[in-house]
Amino acid sequence: MALLLRTLARQGVCLSKPHHVLFRHAAPMGTTAKEEMNKFWAKNSRLNRPMSPHITIYKWSIPMMMSITHRGTGVGLSGAISAFAVAALVLPGNYPHYLDLIHSLSMGPFLIGLAKFGIAFPMSYHTYNGIRHLYWDIGKGFKIPEVYRTGYTVIGLSVITSIALALM
Repeated sequence: MALLLRTLARQGVCLSKPHHVLFRHAAPMGTTAKEEMNKFWAKNSRLNRPMSPHITIYKWSIPMMMSITHRGTGVGLSGAISAFAVAALVLPGNYPHYLDLIHSLSMGPFLIGLAKFGIAFPMSYHTYNGIRHLYWDIGKGFKIPEVYRTGYTVIGLSVITSIALALM
């Protein structure tokens, strides 16, 4: 206890004073958080500002759409893999049973090819865009023309790869 009091005394803190001596470095608060929030919204309403950031105030660009798509494909792929894993554990029967069930649906070759493309595109897009992100992680490709060029390359490679996989 004596060590604590000595340390506080060296710091210039006196416990005998009744006012806020322990908070000598803190700024006094004149308003509450609710009052500050109300002032913020009143100012934004007065100046006709939109809620920011908001998608309506940005000009859409290829890098922006690719970033959103990369996140979406990542969430979709992880959700699909998790759902298939849980289904494999919980559902009765084995893989050939469900494969026969799909064959019995008698879907035409167009729908089967479309389904294959729908599975292959998110996988190939997320893979190629992930490689692009790894390239960025080493500090390369940040100039705007390079960002657009690599973006179009990722889209092109994803479509070509997906078509090739769908035709198998």
